Amino acid sequence: MSDKNHKNQDHFEKQLDELEQIIYRMEDGDLSLESSIKEFEQGIKLANDCQKTLSQAELKVKILLSENDTELSNFDVSAGDQAASDSQNN
Repeated sequence: MSDKNHKNQDHFEKQLDELEQIIYRMEDGDLSLESSIKEFEQGIKLANDCQKTLSQAELKVKILLSENDTELSNFDVSAGDQAASDSQNN
């Protein structure tokens, strides 16, 4: 992985972690109205930034696959989880 990709991944994960922390603080219910609004605004910004990053990654995957004339196919995430759990049990 290139340094740029690694930094982008670290940045994305950091934003996602921060968004999760905001959610926990807001769900806790101990924030004032003003603090809740500030947290909400920050959460919206982080969610939008994360969505932009995911959209760019999806576009990049589509471009790479189109260069190889490979079609995207749907997959069952739970099937992958089951396969991983089966391999751990063996």
